[in-house]
Amino acid sequence: MKKHLLSIFTLITPFLTFAQETAELGIDQQIDQAFKPVSDFFSSVIFFQVWGTPFVLILLVVSALFFTIYFGFPNVRYFGKAIKTVRGKYEDIEKHGAKELYGEGGIAQGVDINTIDSIEDHLVNVENDLAVDGDIVDTIRDESSDGEVSHFQALATAVSGTVGNGNIAGVALAIALGGPGATFWMVICGLLGMSTKFVECTLGVQYRDVGEDGTVYGGPMYYLKKGLKERGFAKLGKVAAVVFAIFCIGGSFGGGNAAQSNQATIVLKELFGLESTGAGFWIGIILAFTVGIIIIGGIKRIASVTEKVVPFMALLYILCCLYIILSNFTLIDDAFGLIFQEAFNPKAIGVGGFIGVLLVGFKRAAFSNEAGAGSASIAHSAVRTKYSASEGLVALLEPFIDTVVICTMTALVIIIFNFGGFFEYGDVTGQGVAIINGESFEGAGITAKAFAEYIPYSNIFLTIAVVLFAVSTMISWSYYGLQSWKFLFGRGKAADLTYKILFLTFVVIGAAASMKSIWDFSDAMIFAMVFPNMIGLYFLFPVVKKQLNRYLDAIKLKKDALEN
Repeated sequence: MKKHLLSIFTLITPFLTFAQETAELGIDQQIDQAFKPVSDFFSSVIFFQVWGTPFVLILLVVSALFFTIYFGFPNVRYFGKAIKTVRGKYEDIEKHGAKELYGEGGIAQGVDINTIDSIEDHLVNVENDLAVDGDIVDTIRDESSDGEVSHFQALATAVSGTVGNGNIAGVALAIALGGPGATFWMVICGLLGMSTKFVECTLGVQYRDVGEDGTVYGGPMYYLKKGLKERGFAKLGKVAAVVFAIFCIGGSFGGGNAAQSNQATIVLKELFGLESTGAGFWIGIILAFTVGIIIIGGIKRIASVTEKVVPFMALLYILCCLYIILSNFTLIDDAFGLIFQEAFNPKAIGVGGFIGVLLVGFKRAAFSNEAGAGSASIAHSAVRTKYSASEGLVALLEPFIDTVVICTMTALVIIIFNFGGFFEYGDVTGQGVAIINGESFEGAGITAKAFAEYIPYSNIFLTIAVVLFAVSTMISWSYYGLQSWKFLFGRGKAADLTYKILFLTFVVIGAAASMKSIWDFSDAMIFAMVFPNMIGLYFLFPVVKKQLNRYLDAIKLKKDALEN
């Protein structure tokens, strides 16, 4: 009997010890300890290496370069058309179709151009002709193309999913780890990512589903399943779609949620001087309640919030960055010089030389703009249009806004700030921590110190900015994750509620756990989506080429009509 009791005691001793240790910790530390093994596991699986480099990064860069060349540098050639599409320049052809409005030759067939006063009058007449059984023109316009939101709303929702704390905390993390040179590779990745984003968002609209109530369901899950079936690979498409949906749900819990609440918590604790071991948990509860109120309303409410909040907060943040940069005008050329110099420095400290700097830059840029992950195509697929490529062009603006503009500005602010020698580049611990005046700062905390050097009370502004960035990203990603959840478990209310409860739980986990655990998990989930998504992009990019030509032909038809 004693022998059995001794054996049982020996078995349970480690658990008793762990329970005693965790009991002595605060709730934040307990959550972090429980979450860290999960984070470490997924990080080690997703970032497996080939030739000493994470394969997923190789896949992203090579694919982005291929799409850029194949489509003739769409990130440059069609930038102007993308702007015009967002502004509604081609709204008439996107609602009705070019041929319905203009005919094959520019003016609707059977119409004598000499009998009409102007092309605008002609369009009014065509719209009136399209009206059936007394339907008013606006009703016909809405019914003539599927979708729930405008180009601008779709872009705002998608940008709110990418313009987040990756731009504030992620840039600071990249510079703390890889030095100023990481900025150069972030920008290169952003420029190439514009082409990838164009491809995946065109496919998102092309293969979307529209429910009986007009609700749109789109994203990689649908173009993988439907598109690959068209190509004769139905089974592969189904498997890839399910895998993507699973990873997208994980991404919504991680990078689109926990990482955001984590950074919001860091700046809130710093602002209010909260040192309690349970402060993160309670901040997470408040954030979860706030986000929960918004996400109940679905994509239309999300779009109505993001189209107002995102431009405002992005503009305010950019203005503050510009103020700091222009106030230190004489240091701008020095900052860019340091960025270029360190980008190709084979002896760059902290991250293993030139390749290390490149990888840090690419990793943080890819996390920030999500080009290649496929997530943004879920939001873009809800747009109202007859031409899938129109939204693809709109989508290529996203990495430009997110990475080329906002990330670069954040980097310049930090680099200019550190000309004062406040911290050493290249954190050898791999944590992305900067020691400033004897104190440790990480992520958004580094950016906050840079802002505080030049703008009085900037800690209040940056705290508000980080929280707004976090909330907007979380509500957009809740939509991405919910769409994936519906794909796997159906479109019932019970399934929706289950997902939303889990999502809000991760808001609290992110707020309580440490930055490293959360960001390792978040990186793994975002980059995991790349593998199944790329299967779809490589099988279906000829479809994108066809749809692009169709849209460009429609624009040309309109141009010819207006010139007649």
